[in-house]
Amino acid sequence: MDAQTPTNPGLRPYRPDFLREVEREVEGGDMVKMCMQCGVCAGSCPFGPHWEHSPQKLFMMIRAGQRDAVLATDSMWMCTSCYNCVVRCPRKLPITTIMHGLASYAQRLGLAPKMQPTRDLSLAFYRNFRKGGRLNEVKFTLWVYFHDGLRAGVKKAWAMRGIGLGMLKAGRLNPFEMFGGHRCKDTKGIAAMLAKVQQIEQREQARREEARQGAAH
Repeated sequence: MDAQTPTNPGLRPYRPDFLREVEREVEGGDMVKMCMQCGVCAGSCPFGPHWEHSPQKLFMMIRAGQRDAVLATDSMWMCTSCYNCVVRCPRKLPITTIMHGLASYAQRLGLAPKMQPTRDLSLAFYRNFRKGGRLNEVKFTLWVYFHDGLRAGVKKAWAMRGIGLGMLKAGRLNPFEMFGGHRCKDTKGIAAMLAKVQQIEQREQARREEARQGAAH
């Protein structure tokens, strides 16, 4: 496929200024240019052989302006936050932070790959806990089991029956939480806190956009 042809209608074409965009929009993005392409991060990652693009390859692609390929990949969603890469990086780059920042930016733009397991799990976790300020383990467990369908859910539940029974005995699962569940006392305060975070993010995004427009002129 021609480098100028986006793989998704929502993606912008190849952009030589993509590095500056990442530096502006992604947490830790200003450190991408410091990568010396040694490959220690890829060699240290437990999922190294399974990445479509390893961290140092993603950094190279960012510097090369391959915007569509970076934002559409599910590679950064593979990060498990083990921090092996950060500990071993000769330049001490915040690789884990950058990976999560790229994933968040792709999600914010609506370009994150659909049906990506880590993305789906993260969104389900957020929707679950924000209602009461605490995770409803029963509802979240049922989502994990059955989001791929009834048959798949039954198979997963049966395969995990030993762990589920242990969680019931330990009080970590309570069937009655299906009808409400434990929650923080100040749910209004939780909602206000999340709304404030969103307000700060929108204000920061507007500031970055103003800076971008100023630089363009």
